[in-house]
Amino acid sequence: MILRRLLVSSISLGLLTYLYILVRDLASRVRPTPAFGSVFIPYGWLYALAGLLGIIVLLLLGSLLYTALNNRIQGRQRSPWQLFSQGVTHLVMWMVLALVYYPILQVVSASFDPRNTLFSFKAVESPLLLVRAKVIPDFSQVSLENYLRLFNGLVVYKFQWGLIALALIVVAASTVIVMYRTWNSNTYRLATRQNMLTFVLVLLAFALTLSIVPEQFTGRATENKFLLWVRNTLLVASFTGILSVMLTATAGYAFARFKHLPGRFSMLMSFIFIQMFPGFLTLIAIYYLMSRLDLLNTLTGLVLAYSGAVISFGTWVYKGYLESLGTSLEEAAMIDGASRWQAFMRIVLPLSTPIFVFIFLIQFVGAYSEFILANLFLTGVDSWTVGIGLYSFTTGQFNTRWGIFAAASILGSLPILVIFYGFQQAFVSGHTAGAVKE
Repeated sequence: MILRRLLVSSISLGLLTYLYILVRDLASRVRPTPAFGSVFIPYGWLYALAGLLGIIVLLLLGSLLYTALNNRIQGRQRSPWQLFSQGVTHLVMWMVLALVYYPILQVVSASFDPRNTLFSFKAVESPLLLVRAKVIPDFSQVSLENYLRLFNGLVVYKFQWGLIALALIVVAASTVIVMYRTWNSNTYRLATRQNMLTFVLVLLAFALTLSIVPEQFTGRATENKFLLWVRNTLLVASFTGILSVMLTATAGYAFARFKHLPGRFSMLMSFIFIQMFPGFLTLIAIYYLMSRLDLLNTLTGLVLAYSGAVISFGTWVYKGYLESLGTSLEEAAMIDGASRWQAFMRIVLPLSTPIFVFIFLIQFVGAYSEFILANLFLTGVDSWTVGIGLYSFTTGQFNTRWGIFAAASILGSLPILVIFYGFQQAFVSGHTAGAVKE
């Protein structure tokens, strides 16, 4: 163990020394660009390639040295290539993670930039080369101005503050239960209480969302209605998910249990055929239908349009799940005197909770992030969703408000993160249980 720590420390020290020498040589070759306020390094890609090759060489030398010393001490003959391959694999993984999360870093930095520009044309004065090259954002002018502008003019009622306080109390109690479950043996009762608290928290959040009205937003700017857009999006996504679960539950049960119905196979094949076509091909038909029903610029019309799109997918998924359960429990209930509907309500539905959560989350996320249909239906600012609101910040070639756009996109993504974190176990179990079987 001591040998491993010494070797890791030596390799780390050598790696840092090598990178310091490379960056110091890079800093001496920096040339300012005539535009964009950035810097230019001649043959900079060679330095980047040299740095990567240097790290790989250090990993190889460390693997050879560690394996040789370890074989000599323990008297075994192990190949150093396995250790070297693990090091290269971790290096590639870290590079991929850096590339994936780099845009998020830029968005976060833009949200705290009060200049409302994603890329400044002025040169950045900083001792760090990566900051001057604008690879790493400059956090010298961090401000909450963009976030505050989203809530400017918002009036919060007293009962809404009460709902927020109750939600915070429920979150605190749930956190205490999660911490207490780590060393308590009676986890079933604690898990039951945690599920009850989660249900109460969902009800409080839904009540708070329903209580938000357009009259609370007194700001004159468009971005001041951001919370109203979030409320509209949450309502559309929630009701779409609930309606989708109701439709797929009945349709999937009918196709899974009534196998001798005429036209069953043709209908299932037609569902697959419908899935072959992209959704935007139906925009004209849906728009005409909603206009005839006088549902344009309404959240109700958007919910109906979204819910109809998930029937084919959800029906196949739920049908496969029911076929994996079998019919023995329902047959036993009907022998005891239950009707088909009672067996469905009391036996099948409670066992279908994981797949229902999966279908709900799939449709919730899809409706939350959908833009084309919402932009076609919703014309009033008070009925916009988050996607349309974000799009309004980017209209105009030289009038794009990147700072407000970044702040709104970060806050708008929080409901998705919270919902996925809260229902991750049910989502994974429903995803695996929903495999279609024939």
